[in-house]
Amino acid sequence: MTKLRVTTLALAISTLGLLGGCDSTSITDLDIADPLTAEGGTPRNALLETNREVLELRPAANPDRNAYFGDLHVHTAYSFDAYAFGTIATPYDAYLYAKGHPLKHPAGYEVQLQQPLDFYAVTDHGMFMGVVQASADTSTEFSNYAVAQPLHNINAPDNYGQTSIPPRSKAFATFLPNLLGDIASGEVDPTAAEAITKSAWRDVIEAADEHYIPGRFTTFAAYEYTSSTDDRGNLHRNVIFRGTDRLPAVPFSRFHSQNPEGLWDWMDELRADGIESLAIPHNSNGSNGQMFLLTDWAGNPIGEDYSAQRMRNEPLVEVTQVKGTSDTHPALSKNDEWANFEIMPYRVATTLPSEPAGSYVRDAYLRGLALQEKTGHNPYKFGLVGASDTHVAAISDREETFFSKAGLLDGTPEMRGSIPASFLTGVLLKWADPEGLVEVDNHEYVDSAGFETWSASGIAGVWAEENTREAIYEAFRRKETFATSGPRIKVRFFAGYDIESGILEQTDMVGQLYANAVTMGSDLSAQEGQSPSFLVWAVRDQLAAPLQRIQIIKGTVREGEHQETVYDVACSDGLSPDPNTHRCPDNGAKVDLSDCSISADVGAAELKQVWQDPDFNPADEAFYYVRVLENPTCRWSTWDALRAGVEPRSDLAKTIQERAWSSPIWYRGQAQ
Repeated sequence: MTKLRVTTLALAISTLGLLGGCDSTSITDLDIADPLTAEGGTPRNALLETNREVLELRPAANPDRNAYFGDLHVHTAYSFDAYAFGTIATPYDAYLYAKGHPLKHPAGYEVQLQQPLDFYAVTDHGMFMGVVQASADTSTEFSNYAVAQPLHNINAPDNYGQTSIPPRSKAFATFLPNLLGDIASGEVDPTAAEAITKSAWRDVIEAADEHYIPGRFTTFAAYEYTSSTDDRGNLHRNVIFRGTDRLPAVPFSRFHSQNPEGLWDWMDELRADGIESLAIPHNSNGSNGQMFLLTDWAGNPIGEDYSAQRMRNEPLVEVTQVKGTSDTHPALSKNDEWANFEIMPYRVATTLPSEPAGSYVRDAYLRGLALQEKTGHNPYKFGLVGASDTHVAAISDREETFFSKAGLLDGTPEMRGSIPASFLTGVLLKWADPEGLVEVDNHEYVDSAGFETWSASGIAGVWAEENTREAIYEAFRRKETFATSGPRIKVRFFAGYDIESGILEQTDMVGQLYANAVTMGSDLSAQEGQSPSFLVWAVRDQLAAPLQRIQIIKGTVREGEHQETVYDVACSDGLSPDPNTHRCPDNGAKVDLSDCSISADVGAAELKQVWQDPDFNPADEAFYYVRVLENPTCRWSTWDALRAGVEPRSDLAKTIQERAWSSPIWYRGQAQ
């Protein structure tokens, strides 16, 4: 039955392809609200009294910058799919959770972060924002439409549980296509749905303002632009606004254009009107090769205007999240032993295979270099962040306590497919939906449409002077960002021509590097006769496993051929990389699968190194980025099996190596 629900949900969403590539509303038709006001015209910011005590607690800015961790991809009850998954949490609930408060999961148990976050952004879908919730609430006028009646009270208290999955899935599967049809036929007034979205969007913004504590906890007004190609290739983006003083009255969505270039046009128009934002593509792994094409939407070769517009509006990309990691793929990086990390091989919300080429970040970086060599312009010079894409308002970033992201669909081990199905979720559901289960090791498992390939991931990291919207947003813009698969690993990365190994022992090391080198997200220009040095520095999360190694991943294009190399540059436990293989020796870290305990006194709390590329060619255009690996630990599916007293599935990885990725530094070998 889980397979039925996911399939019908995906079918419903796919019907949005009826919109095609047509822009049903022009950019100029989208009204831009004046500064948010309450009733009577009172400025929104005037509704909140200034708390002087909180302001006095604001830490001083650090010119050497601090590492801050957050999530820029969070859905609440305002998202059409999250509400259908049983989520009733509000944006206000989401921000309380990020601050460390417990939250009730749709399946009935409480979830809570082990460590509060520094920043958070609720990113409900711009399309149909709040409309499914309003349809289910029989006190709203919109619920009187015939199309809304099958959703009435689907999340009422007596339906709040797993037994409501079949009726909810069937109702939701028909809602989206029927609503689109009713709007097209005139049965539903489109302004009624837009009014709900405007109200929900205003509430999202107000929740962000209410929970923003400059210097302590940062929120952003944000939403998700949810589009795809006609063959179900994922093209989703999260749009993050710098401030909240003046924002669009309604988010730009797939209603306005299926083509992401239409989104960029809208963002450019807003920017010209003083409203600053950026978009972050996610789940390129599920794009079926469509996220990082070598042509534009119309199939024309990528030129200067496209490259400039894309980089102006999309300086970052989400490299890891619950629906898999998009760093690289074993088929693309055959000489990278760590490429097979949390691969979700499907197009989003389907079990259709996703083409790797054009879907992964490292491949995109290489494509960008090839385009630069050919045209002089690179549309793929983006920095990296991680996120959760939670649809229950609460990020699930720890393997040991993973609860996934889709509410009632995957809130238990049985529903995730990590342990044998019970009688209820097995025999009865198999009888109702014979194709809804798969068999592994002579046990029946719920076929979760790929839930078992999902990950306890990820987190966005930034280096910023202070924890404020202004400072963190500027870090996004300069791409001084990094991503982790969940742990709060801190990673720094610099490059320059005057970095000596002795700097590692100096107390003002970071200040010197900011003054005399470039950091992640930057270009490093060639200097005749000189080879650059790279400084890497990683610090473990004290609540996670020790570090095992730091790697630098290099990519370049020579005579049209993509070339990539993985170099281990810092090893734990006093070990050194082999100069021939560029690999650290095994540090002996082990995992006891009987209880998921890990080796004691193996690994490092901190790794730091100055490194030069042994294969450096001053004429090459190249990118370099850092990957930090922890010692192995149990994967979430192994934790599920251990608690259930069963053997882990043999077809799933039993252990993983949590990791962090820096944004790249691009070496500019050719004349500027």
